[in-house]
Amino acid sequence: MFSSATAQWLFLTCLPNLGRTRRRELLTEFPDLPELLSMNAATLRAMGMTADAIAAIQAWQQQDDAHPAVREVRTITHDCRKHGVGILTWQDTHYPEQLRHIHDAPLVLYTLGDTELLARDQIGIVGSRKATPAGLDHARRFAAELSARELLVTSGLALGVDGAAHAGALDAGFPTLAVIGCGLDRIYPHQHRRLGERVIAQGLVISEYPPGTPARAAHFPQRNRIISGLSRGVLVVEAGLRSGSLITARMALEQGREVFAIPGSVHSPVARGCHHLIKQGARLVETVDDILEELGAWWSPPLTAESASAPEPKRQGNEPLAGLDSREIAVFEALGYDPQSTDALSSATGLPADQLMQSLLLLELQGLVSSAPGGFQKIA
Repeated sequence: MFSSATAQWLFLTCLPNLGRTRRRELLTEFPDLPELLSMNAATLRAMGMTADAIAAIQAWQQQDDAHPAVREVRTITHDCRKHGVGILTWQDTHYPEQLRHIHDAPLVLYTLGDTELLARDQIGIVGSRKATPAGLDHARRFAAELSARELLVTSGLALGVDGAAHAGALDAGFPTLAVIGCGLDRIYPHQHRRLGERVIAQGLVISEYPPGTPARAAHFPQRNRIISGLSRGVLVVEAGLRSGSLITARMALEQGREVFAIPGSVHSPVARGCHHLIKQGARLVETVDDILEELGAWWSPPLTAESASAPEPKRQGNEPLAGLDSREIAVFEALGYDPQSTDALSSATGLPADQLMQSLLLLELQGLVSSAPGGFQKIA
């Protein structure tokens, strides 16, 4: 399944005591990888190679399976065949061009799904793992409409906003791309195993880590650079001030990508990261058109039969509350985007508790209101 050229790239990633930066430097100095791996010990030593790396290259030249680095390549190749995992190396034509140009691009990507999607224009959607109901709804809606407007939604399959973004695209009938921080045989988090299977079936999951690699905390910032590196821009839906989403946003800025943020309540801890980004120059986003306007300098969506027949986005903003009677409208207008107690709503509307709860239930069913700690709030 895998050519000797692929095995050489895998071996480069397995060289001991050699970081990503040094590997990239070696490729700049010696773009012909077979030439590099055929050099003698004296030449490698003169290049500043460590003794461990030199010993590994000598073992590779001798095809010595007893050496850990050579054995690791064999193991990775076997595991990829076993799990149906594809391998894209730096030299492959399907390697995503957007990602190729970041300063620490992965030399190898492991894939499950449709790799043709890597050529699509992408938009990253990230946010809090502990998102509010409103944040989850924003992620779903923006993902569905951005997908309908011919952008591929890319995220990290995490709990909260990431998962809602993937689900929003899939539920609307569009593919999505997930970048994970572990081997593709270990979809993480476990709660999203079924979602991960849907992404693989309808889109693509990728990782820079070979099968068998467990999820580790240090992997997630590395994963984030791939999400932003693949994307033309990154939308942050909800984020605390210490959120990993802010790391993704910072990486996006360093990579020359656009950063977008949805504002929230001044009382909400998961809105503070978004407000911080907006203060730092991120584009404040209220609708998908805000994103497309910013990206308009380089991107214009093709008019296709698929996009022409795409589902209409759900009602947003202050559109007429069609189909609701005056009581529901009064309750909706009394609500804000911060949770309000039923006592406060009863006082504001003059409705008794039973009628108020009936109206709130109808508004919830319409997707206009959600319950939250402390009461109810608008989500539309």
